[in-house]
Amino acid sequence: MVYPSRSAASRVPLPARVTGRLSRLSWVDLVVAAAVLVGMYLLLRVGKGATVSFDPAQVVKVDTDPAKLPYYAARSLLRMFVALAASVVFTLGYAYAAARGRRLERVLIPALDILQSVPVLGFLTVAVTWFIALFPGSLLGLELAAVFAIFTSQAWNMTFGFYHSLITLPRELDEISRSFGFTRWMRFWKVELPNGAIGLVWNGMMSFGGGWFFLVASEAISVGGHQYALPGLGSYAGTAIAEGDLGKVGWAVATMAVLVLAVNFVFWRPLTAWTERFKNEQSEAADIQRSLVLDFLRRSSWPRLLGRPARPAGELLGRAARVLGTDDRPLTVSPARRRTGDLAFALVAGGLTVWGLFDLLGYLHRHTGLGVFGEPLLLGLATLARVVVLVAVATVVWVPVGVRIGFSPRLARIAQPLVQLLASFPANFLFPLATWFFLWSGLSLNIGGILLMALGAQWYILFNTIAGAAAVPTDLREAMDDLGVRGLQRWRRLIIPGIFPAYVTGGITASGGAWNASIVSEVVTFGGTTLTATGLGAYIARATSHGDYPHLIAGIAVMACYVVALNRLFWRRLYRLAETRYSLQST
Repeated sequence: MVYPSRSAASRVPLPARVTGRLSRLSWVDLVVAAAVLVGMYLLLRVGKGATVSFDPAQVVKVDTDPAKLPYYAARSLLRMFVALAASVVFTLGYAYAAARGRRLERVLIPALDILQSVPVLGFLTVAVTWFIALFPGSLLGLELAAVFAIFTSQAWNMTFGFYHSLITLPRELDEISRSFGFTRWMRFWKVELPNGAIGLVWNGMMSFGGGWFFLVASEAISVGGHQYALPGLGSYAGTAIAEGDLGKVGWAVATMAVLVLAVNFVFWRPLTAWTERFKNEQSEAADIQRSLVLDFLRRSSWPRLLGRPARPAGELLGRAARVLGTDDRPLTVSPARRRTGDLAFALVAGGLTVWGLFDLLGYLHRHTGLGVFGEPLLLGLATLARVVVLVAVATVVWVPVGVRIGFSPRLARIAQPLVQLLASFPANFLFPLATWFFLWSGLSLNIGGILLMALGAQWYILFNTIAGAAAVPTDLREAMDDLGVRGLQRWRRLIIPGIFPAYVTGGITASGGAWNASIVSEVVTFGGTTLTATGLGAYIARATSHGDYPHLIAGIAVMACYVVALNRLFWRRLYRLAETRYSLQST
């Protein structure tokens, strides 16, 4: 018998193979393909508006006709997802470098504290001018500035969470990687990323909500006396609020709610259900998260068909990544060489830091004098008090709620869209109601501002607690049930060790988020009425609107100092406690 050669088999006409595969496609595959094609068409139509001509000297006004809201919502949604993609790439690279580089960690983590403390308006001040100069005569520069501003409200929370999952990798997973001699590339994709997947998705969901919170500031920009506005849901709401039109504000609120719920149904719920596979447990839970969209996609043949040609490329990339080294033996360096490297690194990093501080102080000395720091330092104490109260109250209220949601997939299915909607709700949308309530009740914004700050900060604690509780192995919870461990003892033996690392991440980002939210919460404007609280956020907002760069820089520098000091003195100690004591791997 003569068998056909491989070359003869490969000469089967391509159309015949394609026709055979297409004949096996079901109606599910056709629906998925149609949805992808429609999505790509809408992406092209919406993205086309980002490259039109633009004159920076021209004042752009946003049309507040409610018929424009679908297009505005699509533009905002595109900016949000572009910023989210950039945040994920930044998170994976930055967190890995900080967790695996002993020297880099000493620079990158304090730098992350500073970046988290710089308000969105502070980034916008630099980004708008730079991107407009980079793309002269095109709206793309302003679009990138808005995306960058949204990115700065998303990236830090995700980076802190993934960094902490890397440094608290369970011991058994580390031993598996080393005993099998995984390459560092394989260790990252097969061990470290799956271990942090649940926290990464929930922190991404929270960060996405943070992007909605600062959408008005990102799309309706006021810097240096110039007004820049982009077609979007945030700029629409900002214009309606400035005009005092409650009806149009209501349309913006309704559109925001529909958009958040739709994104949760199509994107976030499938992701949270998919990450259930990465739980570190011996037995599968009886009740797991479900998603109609994910179940529908699993019935499709497209992932399998598209995965076949991608598999050889993945294998080739894996073989090429062997040059990065293996994980079977630690890198050994002589103590003398290590001390020399540490000294050189400290001299370079310290020299750059001193040079930057010297240049900054010289700029302020020439324009205002160093006494400019006095007022923001005092105002920062008022904002600090609000931040402490907010974090304490949010911990007491939302940690038990987050544990309950994280332990119950059925409850998570109900609560997830509601929590996502609340976390995404911009404080600016409540300014009309807040202004009326504060005037009617006589409540000072110095106290009421805490409530507005909570809208943008308290959810970090809730989302991270949910992620920590969801990652607790089901078999441990079942063992506690079998032993009859209840009440306070259950919290001490299971819940606190299980959620504490995630809570610390939520606390540190909630603290930074509260400082950021103070800028839009300590100055409330609706129509012709403006209420102002005493605080550093109001100081920065005023300097931004007046284009007063020396005072703006001083305010941002003071806010960064407050945030870094709070993180160093309090939150970092809790981080070390989470690594050494409150961790499931050490109990």
